[in-house]
Amino acid sequence: MQTRLTKKIVSDAIKTLKQQGSYPSIEKIWNITRGSKEIIKQLKQEIENTVTRSANIQRNTLETKINIQINLDGDGKSNFKTGIPFLEHMLEQVAKHGIIDLDIQAKGDLHIDGHHTVEDIGIALGQAFQQALGDKKGICRYGHAYVPLDESLSRVVLDFSGRPGLEFHVDFPRASIGNFETDLFHEFFQGFVNHALVTLHIDNLRGQNSHHIAESIFKAFGRAIRMAIDLEPRILNSIPSTKGSL
Repeated sequence: MQTRLTKKIVSDAIKTLKQQGSYPSIEKIWNITRGSKEIIKQLKQEIENTVTRSANIQRNTLETKINIQINLDGDGKSNFKTGIPFLEHMLEQVAKHGIIDLDIQAKGDLHIDGHHTVEDIGIALGQAFQQALGDKKGICRYGHAYVPLDESLSRVVLDFSGRPGLEFHVDFPRASIGNFETDLFHEFFQGFVNHALVTLHIDNLRGQNSHHIAESIFKAFGRAIRMAIDLEPRILNSIPSTKGSL
């Protein structure tokens, strides 16, 4: 009964605002319903109950064993055990700034090098996003972010388009950051876009310190993801494409 009452109150508020020739923004609805915290709480709970956006992906090959758990509506918690500390540091930025819960457990042939493990983590993470987003109803779809870190400035723009594509324009001053080869960042993002079915543009606009460049990229990646996967209340039952599918 409370849910029906909430919907009626909000519906009446929207109707009133439209009759007044005013765009029914959240703030105006809040004002016209006297800012009822109970109404906002119920609406938020309705959305959370309707949409569960999480996934658990296992990817096992002769080279790596990867397990990823993701919750797109989390609060930024992360847990990693990959054997590659610098990659974990970068993935922590994605979880924190993307406000997603992310758990990645990986065992790979690190006695050879980090290539297979980094690439396969990217692949499995892409699969996790693809599964968690489902038919993509209600998402904003597009995301972008500029993030500075001291002298470094990076831009990430993405589209959960259903079409994989990567434009990676980053020149690292050094071939490695600690024991992590900077070439592997491209492999990570290529694996991600191929399996998340995302169009992704990454540009480092300026920077001199390789650590700063990498971190600004991953922070921007997290922020762009957050923007793209956020739910737009006005189109919760609609796919954001004129084709009707993504």
